[in-house]
Parts: sequence; structure tokens; C-alpha cells
Amino acid sequence: MKEIIIDNENNLNERIDKFVLDYLGESYTRSFIQRLISDEKILVNKKVIKSGYKVKIGDVVSILDFDIKRLDILAQDIFLDIVYEDSDVIIVNKEQGMIVHPAQNIYKDTLVNALMYYCKDLSSINGVERPGIIHRIDKDTSGLLVVAKNDLSHKFLSEQFKIHSIRREYVALVHGVIKKSEGLIKTNIGRNPQNRIKMAVVQKGKEAITEYKVLRRYRRCTLVKCKLHTGRTHQIRLHMSHLGFPLVGDPIYGIKNENIYRNGQLLHARLIGFIHPTSNKYIEFKSSLPKHFKNVIKSLC
Repeated sequence: MKEIIIDNENNLNERIDKFVLDYLGESYTRSFIQRLISDEKILVNKKVIKSGYKVKIGDVVSILDFDIKRLDILAQDIFLDIVYEDSDVIIVNKEQGMIVHPAQNIYKDTLVNALMYYCKDLSSINGVERPGIIHRIDKDTSGLLVVAKNDLSHKFLSEQFKIHSIRREYVALVHGVIKKSEGLIKTNIGRNPQNRIKMAVVQKGKEAITEYKVLRRYRRCTLVKCKLHTGRTHQIRLHMSHLGFPLVGDPIYGIKNENIYRNGQLLHARLIGFIHPTSNKYIEFKSSLPKHFKNVIKSLC
């Protein structure tokens, strides 16, 4: 059992399901946390609460021990671009358009469906909805993800994500010509109060830091490398839009009447590096820009 005392004013009046989700990290989903609350595995001041309970300063949140059941997912023979694999991890180069895990009535054609077919041994830490998945990237973002094949590896890697020691670099094509060769974007990010689908720069959000460097300038666009120092939802997409240079093709934070690319944001997770759970040595992987991304760049030249 874990016990957490609410002592940060930034958490005041935050829903208990969101607070616990943020505390446990990317290994779980909100719906799973809500099930734990329904199963009375999460208490506040030793009392049963509902998912909508809003925490107060001084509250003691108890997370009781719980069992994770294996996902009953349809295993599908879907092509996976496996960059690396050993007994602990799989590095997958995800294509644009593929959802990482089942959610919101989507139960097939996801990366998890493909992984369940490809690999019979995946970590079960968050097996209710996404076995082996430690982190995720958006549906229309392509590039590298690390998948855990056992629980020890999952915990080891999750801790690196939690303390932001994982090295992650992305390549993005943005609207506009950025004059500065490099820069650091540092804001607080949280849910947009007017639109829960979107994230926003908000005072009470979580700290988000993105480092960017210009790779090439075009007449109307700029190709940039973005290095994540934190890993908030939609961080690069929101940060570049906040800077005044939204991603080409971005349906949420981009420009209306897009005339360069309309099939999703041009964002590619090019590099991932981490300490290996068994060897304790740093390893790093890179992937090239996908064909659709290269074709847009060629059209700008």
C-alpha cells in the first residue's frame, strides 16, 4: 500500500482519478484508475470515494495493492517495424496513423493488437488496456517507442520516464520561418478548460520543457529538431504552436485551411535512448523520416 499526503496547492480541487493517474505515471490509463476507485482500491482518509472527488490539502490518499489481469485483446497479424529486440525490450518504429493502445471503443488495429500477435511475453503491469506499453506517441506521430517484455523491465524503464532521464528527440515540420537557430520553451501545460480534448499553457499545469534547434529553413516552413526534457501530452505540438510556429498538418493546434499536408501532424520520434534494464548500459536508437514526411519536404525544395 502507498500513502500520499496532499500538500501542494497545485493539486487543490483536482479530481482524485487524475491525481492518482499523474502520481502513478504513464503506465496506466484514467479508466483503469477509475476501476480501481470503484473496486475500493483507492481511498481518501481511509474512506471510499468516487472518481469525481476533489482532493483537499491534508488529505491522505491510500493506494492499496491491486492485481493486474492480462488483457483479452484480439491478436492481429499486423506488420511491425522492429528496430531492436532482446529478452527485456522491443523497440518499434510506429507508422503514422496507428493508435498505440485500445481506448474509447477502439479495440483493434492498434500497436498493442500487433504486439500481442508478435510477442507472447509482454509486461503485465498495466495489462488491463496496454500490456508492455511504457509510453505512447500520438496516432499521427510516427517513430520510436520502447516496449517492455517483462515487469522488471517495465518498472525500471518507467522510473527513467518518471525522472525524465530518457533521451527523446523528434523532428517536426512547422509553419513559418524561425529566425532563431535554437531555443528553449518552458511553460506549464494542462488541460484546456474550454476544450478537454486539447492541452493548453495554463498557470496551474505541469512544467513542460522543450529544446528546439533549426535543421533547415524553407520559404514557408522550418524543419526543427525537438528534444524533450519532460513528456507532457501534446507537448511539442502545443509548444511550437504557442511559439507561433504550429506543426504542418496538425488538426488540433495547427492552422485552418491547411494547404501543405492534411493527414496529421508532421512529427517523427527520431531518437530514443535509455539505460538498459539488464546491462545497466546506455543504449540509443534512431530512425529515418518516413516516406510521407520526406515527400512533403521534397515538395518544399
